[in-house]
Amino acid sequence: MDASINLEPLRQTFTLKERIYQVLREAILEMDVYSKNTDLRLDERKIAQQLGISRTPVREALVRLENENLIEIKSRIGVFVKKRSIEEVAELVVVWAAIESMAARLACGQVSQKEVEELVLIGVKDSSENQDVYSEANIMFHRKILELSKCNMLKKIGEDIFAQIEPARRHAMRDPTRTEQSISDHAEIVNAIQSNKPEKAANLVREHTLRLEKYIRKTWKNLDT
Repeated sequence: MDASINLEPLRQTFTLKERIYQVLREAILEMDVYSKNTDLRLDERKIAQQLGISRTPVREALVRLENENLIEIKSRIGVFVKKRSIEEVAELVVVWAAIESMAARLACGQVSQKEVEELVLIGVKDSSENQDVYSEANIMFHRKILELSKCNMLKKIGEDIFAQIEPARRHAMRDPTRTEQSISDHAEIVNAIQSNKPEKAANLVREHTLRLEKYIRKTWKNLDT
């Protein structure tokens, strides 16, 4: 089974630097970097061939991704998707918990009914048919809370942090034992935001995210190996 990065060729109209960067970034964030079957090495030549472009813009995009701490460029060795240690992942989750709890607090009192309905549809999506579908919905739910804060600076900082923990969150959501609790938590969070209870919403979001931190510390014993 080929578990390396998966890319589709780009049309000539999409060969702008920003588009190349975005395609690579999205592909990397969708990788399960904590699976033993995933090949973390990125082949610059192969990427260029898959996208149907030259290697120069690929190299430029990789430098940007390294600056975001999503990949590592090791001189004379190669380019690798970054796989963080247990401690690094856990600390990032703690930071995210603080940011998202503030976002939930700010969302209270200013969300529209339509926005609440969108949050409900995302947050309570059934996982019985496809765990990957639920995993994507879970990520969308947390990004939506950030968006509902209506605070651009908080959203920007939050997105930077979330991008770094997304691979860990994606991997964790493949554990079906966590799904039922997650759906229940989401329902409570939505209710608190809809009912304009900022303190409760902030606390629920923080506790929900910190459960991920505890889960990682407890179960990912082989992550650093």
